[in-house]
Amino acid sequence: NLAPLYLELIAVEWVLVLVVYRGIKRNRGSLWELVGGRWSSWRDIGRDVALCVPFLFVWEGTAWLMHRLLGPDKAKSVHALLPQSAIEVVLWILLSVTAGICEEIVYRGYFQRQFAGYTNSVVAGVLLQAVVFGLGHSYQGMKQVIIITVLGILYGWFAAWRRSLRPTMIAHAWTDIYNGYLRALIR
Repeated sequence: NLAPLYLELIAVEWVLVLVVYRGIKRNRGSLWELVGGRWSSWRDIGRDVALCVPFLFVWEGTAWLMHRLLGPDKAKSVHALLPQSAIEVVLWILLSVTAGICEEIVYRGYFQRQFAGYTNSVVAGVLLQAVVFGLGHSYQGMKQVIIITVLGILYGWFAAWRRSLRPTMIAHAWTDIYNGYLRALIR
């Protein structure tokens, strides 16, 4: 039964956002500023969703290429985390949306901006947050750390280019939902 694990992971993700929120608030900033503002119209939402489509093709192509270059994955832990029952699928989707929102706030929002500020370089900010993002997934094995670091670079570039976390939140949530649910169906 993975439901308790999924619920625990959801809680941990939101605690990380709470830590970031408190830091931002202490410095008189706002979470909305970090995210890149709110959508002001349906057109804004449509534009962000439309920008995700080509990005997702690049993301999937990069993931596929990295898997091919790095060879077979020896880590078994990832498969044990995929949903198997209907309730687990629902919770997986909730976890994926949570990860899309929270991890983008923490990694591409907070870490990327902090690293860019410390180094005076957006490129360094993108690269350093991607390394931290990849290492944050070390429970999946070294191959996945490398792949997730590369994908973190893509997310970081997309967020920097767009000057908003909204499209990366959508893309991140979708890739987690799609890859986790598809893997569960294949098993």
